[in-house]
Amino acid sequence: MPNQDNKNHPPRPTSPTSQTSQTSPTSPPPFLKTNGGYRRLKVYKITEIICDLTYHFAHTYLHQGDRTIDQMIQAARSGKQNIAEGSEASTTSRETEIKLTNVAKASLEELLIDYEDYLRQHHLTQWSVGHPRYQPMREYARSNKIETEYTLLMGKLDDEELANLCITLINQATYMLRRLIEKQQQQFLLEGGIREQMTRARLNYRNNQSHPSDPSDQSDQSDRSDPSDKSDPSDQSDKSDPSNPSDKK
Repeated sequence: MPNQDNKNHPPRPTSPTSQTSQTSPTSPPPFLKTNGGYRRLKVYKITEIICDLTYHFAHTYLHQGDRTIDQMIQAARSGKQNIAEGSEASTTSRETEIKLTNVAKASLEELLIDYEDYLRQHHLTQWSVGHPRYQPMREYARSNKIETEYTLLMGKLDDEELANLCITLINQATYMLRRLIEKQQQQFLLEGGIREQMTRARLNYRNNQSHPSDPSDQSDQSDRSDPSDKSDPSDQSDKSDPSNPSDKK
């Protein structure tokens, strides 16, 4: 028995808003990579330790009013801050990232000279290869223990020990920064600068807009609605004529 409900209740027409939402094109994806994860960098964590230790060292072992206090603290801070700023700037400028990372390395090298000057001027020993405490200090500075224990060491180490610890940390940080700059240069060669990325993204977007992939496009198929594409059953020119005696034996 036919369903009478279909006659009484015709199907509801599709609203214009729903049609628009189905046919509206999707927005293009962002082409810039999100960077700025500097807090996860090992070198940033080391420079943070250097900054805190230097602040304690300068205010504890240098005379009040000595201009070296501000110079050492600013150099330590610059080493840390420029890593962060360079990492954040890398989203839109690889050039700025490389420049600021190099500034961080230069600031730490300046701080290294200040610690070496202090040891020499105060007739203290700078631990080098062959010193009994040189290798243990290097291993401790590379370990993860220092990240949680360095605040406890501030009140226990004397000026010679603290200066040598900072020198060891600075040498490790500058080595990591040199490697980081090399990696940043490689990324620039592979990805290019912001203008190159913007140009590539714009061209790709325009190409996709001018040549969209349309599954309904069947231009490569024959038009089945055209009778000429079908064989004419009345056309029997390829068959022999049974009424022609010459076709019989």
